[in-house]
Amino acid sequence: MGRDFPFDDCGRSFTCLPMENCDSKAEALVCNIDVLLHVMTYKLGPGCPPGVWVCSTDMILTVPSYPDICWEGFSGVKVVSVPGTVSYARNHGVYLIDQEGYVCDIIYKGTEERIKECALSDGRVPLVSGIVFFSWETAEKLLATHVTPPLDSCTYMGLDSGTRPIQLSIFFDILLCMARHSCEDIFVNKAGRILQSSDIAKPSMTNSSDIAIMRSARAVLWQELRGIPITVAYIVDGCYDYMSLSADDHIQNLTRRGIMSSCFVARHIVHSELTHPALVHKDCSVINSLLDGEITIEPNSVVQHCHLQGSIHLRSGCLLSGVDLMSAAVLSQYQLCSVIIQGRHIRLRDLKLKIFSITGCQDDLQVPFASDSSTFLNIPWATFFSRTGIKKEELWDPNIPEGDQCLLNARLFPVLHVSEPIGIEDVLWFLESERGQFLSKWQSAWRLSMREVLNYLDQQAELAWRQQLFLNQAQHKIQSTLLGRKDNSLWPLIRAAVCEGHEQQILNTLDTVATTTEDLGIAARTLACVADVLGCMAGGQGGLRSGPAANPAWTDAFHLLESRNVVLGVKRLAEERAKWLNRPDLLVRAARHYEGAEQILIRQAVMSARRFISMGQGELPPMNHWVVAECPARIDISGGWSDTPPITYEHGGVVLDIAVLVDKCKPVGAKVRRIAEPKLHLVLNSGSKETGMSVEIVCQTLDDLRDYSQPRAPGALLKAAFICTEIIHYPSQVLLQDQLMTGFGSGFELHTWSNLPHGSGLGTSSILAGAVMAALITAAGKTCNTSSLIHAVLHLEQMLTTGGGWQDQVGGLVPGIKIGRSKSQLPLRVDVERIAVTDAFVKTLNNHLLLVYTGKTRLARNLLQDVLRSWYARVPNIVENVDALVRNAEECAQAFIEGDLPWIGQCLNTYWQQKKCMAPGCEPSAVRQIMAVLQPHVHGQSLAGAGGGGFLYLLTKEPQQKDTIERILRTSKGLGNFSVHAVEVDETGITVRLSGAGGE
Repeated sequence: MGRDFPFDDCGRSFTCLPMENCDSKAEALVCNIDVLLHVMTYKLGPGCPPGVWVCSTDMILTVPSYPDICWEGFSGVKVVSVPGTVSYARNHGVYLIDQEGYVCDIIYKGTEERIKECALSDGRVPLVSGIVFFSWETAEKLLATHVTPPLDSCTYMGLDSGTRPIQLSIFFDILLCMARHSCEDIFVNKAGRILQSSDIAKPSMTNSSDIAIMRSARAVLWQELRGIPITVAYIVDGCYDYMSLSADDHIQNLTRRGIMSSCFVARHIVHSELTHPALVHKDCSVINSLLDGEITIEPNSVVQHCHLQGSIHLRSGCLLSGVDLMSAAVLSQYQLCSVIIQGRHIRLRDLKLKIFSITGCQDDLQVPFASDSSTFLNIPWATFFSRTGIKKEELWDPNIPEGDQCLLNARLFPVLHVSEPIGIEDVLWFLESERGQFLSKWQSAWRLSMREVLNYLDQQAELAWRQQLFLNQAQHKIQSTLLGRKDNSLWPLIRAAVCEGHEQQILNTLDTVATTTEDLGIAARTLACVADVLGCMAGGQGGLRSGPAANPAWTDAFHLLESRNVVLGVKRLAEERAKWLNRPDLLVRAARHYEGAEQILIRQAVMSARRFISMGQGELPPMNHWVVAECPARIDISGGWSDTPPITYEHGGVVLDIAVLVDKCKPVGAKVRRIAEPKLHLVLNSGSKETGMSVEIVCQTLDDLRDYSQPRAPGALLKAAFICTEIIHYPSQVLLQDQLMTGFGSGFELHTWSNLPHGSGLGTSSILAGAVMAALITAAGKTCNTSSLIHAVLHLEQMLTTGGGWQDQVGGLVPGIKIGRSKSQLPLRVDVERIAVTDAFVKTLNNHLLLVYTGKTRLARNLLQDVLRSWYARVPNIVENVDALVRNAEECAQAFIEGDLPWIGQCLNTYWQQKKCMAPGCEPSAVRQIMAVLQPHVHGQSLAGAGGGGFLYLLTKEPQQKDTIERILRTSKGLGNFSVHAVEVDETGITVRLSGAGGE
């Protein structure tokens, strides 16, 4: 049991540290060996020649920087050393280094004077860190010794040959013989190897045969390895903390803070869920635990691998490990201070048991009982005996010499009792003065010493407990993250669960959240997480995540969700999901349908904006008189994407827009007139009058409106507008003709147009929806203000199933320069504020703004789905980018108020980078080339809308640059088709007017 570690049942290597790996794709506990492997792989190893690295796992090593280790002319051995104080070195190994950087001696637990001889120019001493690199030649020489007696006894070959095994220290046997100042006589005749204080009860060699074997082994080492040089790689900012047998040291190691490396970050609560985190002091550590209740933890205490419940108070200096829910109930009866309580899994042949041990944080496990400094539970043994009634004779076997009796081999800890179960209370009573029934039970129980407990540890059971606890806290974390609307990314947890085969438990947890929340936004995010689990289960196979989601097998569940029966709808989804889990392609298709279900709930959440739509009663216009609504286009200056559901109601959105005339015209419009025939006559015009196209649709029955929710159906937007404005009720038992004649005594003829190309990025479709509804509302004899119209467009686009945010209609319906804002809440409400600028600044802005049509259709397909997938996964850089979008929009508003064109341009450039972060790949190479050509001539530039093509808007450094920009682009090779357009701020926004019969 030589390297067993009394404070962690999985040993020093797998001691869990209070850290998170920020670069890990899957959430996992960080063990000491993880940090050491990272340091070796990415900080010490790069650039080394062929050879063998050897690394001890008995220490916690911190290397913040990426040290530049010199390998030029290297041969032999290189040891890694970190600085330490003289006082710390008194209990550790130190290198004595000469002026040339070679190791002259290795001193272990030397005198203060001897250690000071090793001090470097900074006054610190080079500690033996436990890391060694052997060149391939040296490693080959060392390997060859394993067949040479008696060194063959160090290997399994010697053990299998029946020889007596011997142990050698890599530092004080192998490396020491290479040190320049080593003397053969002293080295060979040194009696026995040096034992480190961490070795648990491994007595040094004392009999003559053992000493003779060690001398023979050292003689062989001297003969084979002498003359090989040892150089030092001294890591000036490195830190070394040996994992000693001191509980106090271990607690300090687990409560020390700071950044360990570029990816490992120390935190005081890691992989744990707490109902009252405010009760946990920042100078303690909670690792892989569930703390449910008013659990107070004071500084310099550690809770790891525990499930605690109730009211528990841990004062300073405590370490609690492996305490389960049943045992936690007993803890509330005690005031715990400076004690180490550990639940331990042991195996006695085929018998598996959970037992508990308790010690004091100041206890020395190996100091002899007879010593004045020997304690148990931080008090002298005599005090303990008096308190409990336990006698010394009950702790140690008579065969153990008095000088060897210590806490380590005291049989203190009950394991089995003939008639009663053994629990945590059977060691906690050691803390009380009242003996009660516990003394007799303790005396009649089968007990083990700490040494025996460590010998019988069932590490497989311990790891299973930690894994189950990790899963439990993960499920709690998923629930608290979703229900608390937190921005934690659940992707690492999902990956970890799938990797460990626990995906069904995670799916069940997500189903529970979706069926118990009353918040549609939370339910939608939860379904998105289910899709992520299914996608992760597919393991990168099975096709694309983005795609159709209309398989008839899922229709019933979708209909339930559409009817707002979320509980039954989610249950039906789960029932159908169970049939799609056995192949990657089915998993991906199921994931797509969960995203389809998620979209249903998003639409319903956004439809809450209907609460902010109000209409007044007006007068019906005369028959055959046109109601004409015209709108400017919009340029999104900053903040776009933050207006997109669900981001807008989960995070809050801020967008700065400008309503603009393009080539001095309002490019989007609609006109409506009442007609005698009880029908809907729809005419869609697109493009210019000379080259545009026209589509006519006549709706004479309600059945003609049934495809209003299919965006690609001809006239779907116009049909949805009639329903959204409640001119037509659909579905309805009342015929279309009867609805029209009863309500208005007429039918309607509706024409729409847009002079902008499809995919322009200037908000055309949403602005057109606003124009259509404004015209329809007026033509139906009703009134509606702009704020209501903005929310009505939101509602219409959800009916149309196109999704989308609110910035387009804010930009095109409200005049001038304005900023729209939405809070992180439902129902979704948009508030708009006009930016106060002077007329002179508007004129200046008009002289510096230009539009360039890139000739590329704006990227659309799957873009929104990809962005929402990243947002719902709370990918950290996306969350940070949304925060930055909102900040940039507010900053840009201030730049407009101050009339600072360069500042506005800087905001534009920042915004374009933020768009590219939000939707990677939205910058086609041709557009990138155009922007590069124009960059010297502009303060700032960005593609309009989501990016990918359409219009590029520029804020030029000089005024009136349309001809100059055209010339620059025309003389640049390979830019393809483009056109430059004049643009100016529109000061009227949407206009609605009544014209005479037969004309506009």
